[in-house]
Amino acid sequence: MDLADVSIETVNRASAEDASAVSALAEAAAGVDGASPLSEQSRLELRHGAPAAREVLARDGGTIVGFAHLDGSDPVDGPSAELFVAPHARGAGLGRALLEALAAEAARIDADGRLRVWAHGKLPAAERLAAALGFTAFRELWQMRRAGTPVPAPDLPTGVRLRTFRPGVDDAAWLALNAKAFAHHPEQGAWTADDLGRRFAEPWFDPAGFFLAEDTGTGELLGFHWTKTHPATADSGPLGEVYVVGVDPAAQGRGLGALLTAVGLRHLAERTVEGRPLAETLLYVDADNEAAVKVYTRLGFRVHTVDVMYRR
Repeated sequence: MDLADVSIETVNRASAEDASAVSALAEAAAGVDGASPLSEQSRLELRHGAPAAREVLARDGGTIVGFAHLDGSDPVDGPSAELFVAPHARGAGLGRALLEALAAEAARIDADGRLRVWAHGKLPAAERLAAALGFTAFRELWQMRRAGTPVPAPDLPTGVRLRTFRPGVDDAAWLALNAKAFAHHPEQGAWTADDLGRRFAEPWFDPAGFFLAEDTGTGELLGFHWTKTHPATADSGPLGEVYVVGVDPAAQGRGLGALLTAVGLRHLAERTVEGRPLAETLLYVDADNEAAVKVYTRLGFRVHTVDVMYRR
């Protein structure tokens, strides 16, 4: 491929046709790289649009050969992005061109021109590109996995009861708890009712796998564990996921995180997808979250892949 023949455009929202093409291209890239190049949030914003999102499309003769997603919604840490190049179009400098286009767009929407970029899978090519353009790694996100076997039944603390989520009833209370639990993690803590609703509409959503811990006296939500399942692929059987676990900071120290994690893992051990048991259960955790890593390691999780965030 000749880079001179490639056009790069930035749009507020991709068309449905382009979004479908990007999704298919991302799957092809994941098959080659062993890691998906786009996060769930980027995929949802690609399909549904978002006020602070920008999509960068690279075309060769009308065919999309590269893509970047820019999220400008974080006023504290600045814009963040993801990008990837089609496997057959690599080696021609398109990755650099996409990253430069992202930097230009970030400078347009952020007064300080800040830009953070995720590289999924910690691939050597991404490390070289980051170094060439002056980006440095500052965050690692681990995907950890364990066999889909059950864990011992946990003891329920006094004054706490467990139940499952009720869509349309628990939405506002859960969003408030999520904001408190992830006050220093805006990628999660800033979720809105729209973010929640989009996930309710996903085919994997099952309220029977969304567990809540609440105070038996007041009914106040204290913590939650939202589980998720993934269908089988050519390389793997169906997977379970510890999608997100959160505890109200005021309720920490009561063992609720470990309790809710165990409850969700026991649920996933009994799940099937298309008649097949879950091969493994995965989760994502920041590498520097030592307390969480210790808990997950004790439960049998091991590092599977590493995502790196760079900034300049």
